[in-house]
Amino acid sequence: MSTIRRPADIARRAAKILAAKGREDPFRRETFALPREAAREKAREMFRRFPKAAYMTEIESWRVLPGDRIEFTVRRLPSAD
Repeated sequence: MSTIRRPADIARRAAKILAAKGREDPFRRETFALPREAAREKAREMFRRFPKAAYMTEIESWRVLPGDRIEFTVRRLPSAD
């Protein structure tokens, strides 16, 4: 068993503890509906601003809308403390 702890490991453990204590979800979510290329750029921007290792940033869900638009939800922790 590895004892190396990454920020994402610590954040995941903290989120589980908060959930077990009955607190609300610690993640922030933002939903966007943009043309395909703009959606790609927005996702890249979010990962640049909120790196996955520090904020546990991820695309939580996505779907294709009529007119080749992409709707997606980005989930992240509010801070990298």
